[in-house]
Amino acid sequence: MHIGLVGLGKMGNNMRARLRNAGIEVTGYDANPAVSDVASLADLAAALPGPRLVWVMVPHGKITDDVISGLADVLDAGDLVIDGGNSKWLDDEVHAKQLDAKGIRYMDAGVSGGVWGLDNGYGLMVGGADEDVATAMPVLDALRPEGPREEGLVHAGPVGAGHYTKMVHNGIEYAIMQAYGEGYELLEAKDLVKDVPGTFRAWQRGTVVRSWLLELLVRALDEDPTLKDLEGYVEDSGEGRWTLEEAIEHAVPMPAISASIFARFVSRQGSESPTMKAVAALRNQFGGHAVKKA
Repeated sequence: MHIGLVGLGKMGNNMRARLRNAGIEVTGYDANPAVSDVASLADLAAALPGPRLVWVMVPHGKITDDVISGLADVLDAGDLVIDGGNSKWLDDEVHAKQLDAKGIRYMDAGVSGGVWGLDNGYGLMVGGADEDVATAMPVLDALRPEGPREEGLVHAGPVGAGHYTKMVHNGIEYAIMQAYGEGYELLEAKDLVKDVPGTFRAWQRGTVVRSWLLELLVRALDEDPTLKDLEGYVEDSGEGRWTLEEAIEHAVPMPAISASIFARFVSRQGSESPTMKAVAALRNQFGGHAVKKA
């Protein structure tokens, strides 16, 4: 199988490597010529056998819009485009209609795994028609973690469902990270506890709060036990806000997720909160997201 991949940043480059390791031929395009296999989207289309499959892995918003428009100009009817970035689910309907006007098929894929996906695989949540998911299944199987397919991949529904489920996934992630951060701050505040990093390390087996995020917090504390090198400044990339918008629309109470997002806003007003330092450290560990040094 031979596919195209647009966007060779932190995740896209690792995805190209994982796919190639699985025996799938990948031609990648990126605006940075140092990492790109071809010079343009037109060259990418020319390099792929038909019907083509092109996976898009670029930041959401205008960049994704521009890539979809560019692909609409160079692909043919029957080709399949998959948006694997963190696009808002409402954008999927727009992109699907834009491509459908030229007979080009469209799927959306929520992707979780961050910078660790090359070795661990990526959790995948896809939206699209059954026949399109079947076409893409060799690629999805190569990207997902080893083990039962249903534990790392879901066909969540029609176009838009993949990004919608990833949005909710990230909203939950915000709340979990906030809880770990708050627990870290309380442990640090109590002089009775002499080994805070060791406490988190001991929670990795047998406890009900063990998780991969906990393992990453332990890793961050190994590197900087008091997080003294970080500012308590935490960005958000959009999905948490979109989750709250949907919660309001459907009258679904989300006190934990909403509190975690508002805490991030507070962190940008000069807070040196140990809680938010821990959240910043977690974002850096799993996604390579930038942090501010103290």
